[in-house]
Amino acid sequence: MLFHEAIARALADHGVRTVFGVLGDANLYMMDSFQRETGGSYYSFSNEAGAVLAANGFARTSGGLGVATVTHGPALTNTVTALVESVKDHTPILLIAGDTAVVDRENFQNIPQRDVVLPSGAGFEQVRSPQTVAEDVGTAIRRAHLEKRPVVLNVPVEFQWEEVEYNKTEPAFVEPQAVAPDPAALDTAVGIIASANRPIVLAGRGASSPRAKQALLRLAERIGAPVATTLRGKDLFRGERFDLGICGTLSHEVALDTITQSDCIIAFGASLNKWTTAEGSVLDKKQVVHVDIERDSINRFSPADAAVVGDAAAVADTIVGWLDEAEAKPTGFASEDLAQRLAAYTDEDFTDASTDETVDIRTAMVRLDKAFPADRTLVHDGGRWIFNAFTRMHCPEPSAYVHTVNFGSIGLGMGNAIGASFGAPGRPTLLITGDGGFMLGGLAEFNTAVRHNVDLVVAMFNDAAYGAEHIQFRNKNMDPEISTFDWPDFGPVATALGGRGFTVRNLAELDEALAAIENRDRPILLDIRIDPDKVSLPGH
Repeated sequence: MLFHEAIARALADHGVRTVFGVLGDANLYMMDSFQRETGGSYYSFSNEAGAVLAANGFARTSGGLGVATVTHGPALTNTVTALVESVKDHTPILLIAGDTAVVDRENFQNIPQRDVVLPSGAGFEQVRSPQTVAEDVGTAIRRAHLEKRPVVLNVPVEFQWEEVEYNKTEPAFVEPQAVAPDPAALDTAVGIIASANRPIVLAGRGASSPRAKQALLRLAERIGAPVATTLRGKDLFRGERFDLGICGTLSHEVALDTITQSDCIIAFGASLNKWTTAEGSVLDKKQVVHVDIERDSINRFSPADAAVVGDAAAVADTIVGWLDEAEAKPTGFASEDLAQRLAAYTDEDFTDASTDETVDIRTAMVRLDKAFPADRTLVHDGGRWIFNAFTRMHCPEPSAYVHTVNFGSIGLGMGNAIGASFGAPGRPTLLITGDGGFMLGGLAEFNTAVRHNVDLVVAMFNDAAYGAEHIQFRNKNMDPEISTFDWPDFGPVATALGGRGFTVRNLAELDEALAAIENRDRPILLDIRIDPDKVSLPGH
């Protein structure tokens, strides 16, 4: 077969059924073959960054590999920010990038592509020859899985019409397995847990599977501990009587009071970074048991008194077994009084500050969270409003939450949202974004969502400014004018792009727009006008 057919076949042989991309000289024939010859689905994007972000979102919600493709030169340089985001997110992605012909040194799109990729933190794998294509594809996919980062497969354009003898290679990636803990390390951990009087069980993204969740709840019940999560483990325990919610800088007052009183944190699959630990204050004067399948995750940000390498569910259940054998008594920290305080807590205890021209961001998020289907995929872009969204917007499980601010960039939400919708078919996707992020990375790809019939609602909190910069000027009693924008009315813009747009200036218009969500038949954009001087932090 021809090379472009062989690379399409190699993708299919490794289970790839979905590819996001932007076509060019060096990848158009392989994507044509991917659709025609293998029955795969190729989804075109407006911008190469959007395609890579879509692969990231797809991987996050599907739990598998995200795949994107671009051509050479500027197409590859357009992906750098998205690659860095995915590197920091530890997402397995295969990016198939075309490259200019080696002999075509004066091609105006010729650059050293390896030198572009490696500073991003992504891996680089070269297709060595037309005859090695199947092996090279397999190697790149294996690396993406094992290294938990994007790997760029570099494909010279001149290979496309070469004839090759295709030899199928079997997938070489071994799925993660439950690892039993070392008995000595476990003995130290159990000793700390058995002597604790006010323990808390903390779960991160690395302990967010349904199996791990149930094991951690069994452990928490056995020792009488409330439960909490990191931001990336968001809503894992939502609905449980002793759920403290997010631990650290985003904790609500009841959770913060409980965490302050605790004497032991038992963390599973959590990095214990400065946000989860509130700059270390959460762990102050507490014994810390840190469990993670990845050895290098332990003690990276915060020191542990007991370090246990192992699968979260296996370790939690083993601890329960050892405590049973020792006839250790549960604590009363997860008390009826705590359950009542948690049940009484609400994030709706505030005075609405909406006007005829702006909507209180807190009210908008509370109503949006209730109006949108609960079984959702939730995607956050970046912006000052995000601290409210972290705590007021919810999802059914951590895998349904797509975090896009690992690089501190705005504008990465839309691509992720589109890809996430394909990774979790049947779930509507809710993207929370700001006006700056939408204009930077969302506007062009909103039509992509329309073209591909994505079940998507975009809630844009529009303060007509770069809010984080605006408030800095205000705090120094300076004129914030250069941080503000005279945007168009985004409601009609969204409609013109093939979706359905609503301009929301007050609570009546908000309710009208939210009512339309129930009967959506295309992507919807809510342009929610907010006051840049009234974007409160959580708890205010």
